Amino acid sequence: MSEENFINQLRAGKQNAYSQLLDDYQQKVFGTCISFIPNKEDAEDVAQEVFLEVFKSINKFKGESKLSTWIYRIATNKCLEFIRKKNTKKRFAFMQTILGNEIPLDKTSYFTEVNHPGILLENKEKSATIFKAINTLPESQRVVFTLAKIDGKSYQEIVEITGKSLSSVESIMFRAKKGLQQKLEYFYKSEN
Repeated sequence: MSEENFINQLRAGKQNAYSQLLDDYQQKVFGTCISFIPNKEDAEDVAQEVFLEVFKSINKFKGESKLSTWIYRIATNKCLEFIRKKNTKKRFAFMQTILGNEIPLDKTSYFTEVNHPGILLENKEKSATIFKAINTLPESQRVVFTLAKIDGKSYQEIVEITGKSLSSVESIMFRAKKGLQQKLEYFYKSEN
């Protein structure tokens, strides 16, 4: 079946098309989510939100990119939305600890999926440190770095997902690598 026919079936609300979409993209979307959100339960929740958004918005899909690119764009945006909400909650919890109202959370337990296939490291502590460092990068750098190095996307796929030019993606990636290197040096110095 052509992609156009498949999209038309999705728009028509055909159950077999929705089942096919889930079969084709469930693992891929989860892989993207776990790359941004290294906690299995949260990544699964966000992946479900991605498919709800796809089902809800399929009629808005203009076909200017491939369906897969559109789905990855939604997944990336949902992950960033989740991270922003989580960071807001962390700041609120931090303010409560300063005011003496709340017991701080142990952040290290959050990194449940540091054995993500994109991360080939000997131990979980290093992986958690890397995820923490990635999460301190500016958003555009975090997106490009995560899609390229953890999710394994090509620069061309990242261009399509983010809507940025190739030179912009390359420049952002260069800055992300440089920033990450500095942050990791800082993290390792402060741990020792």
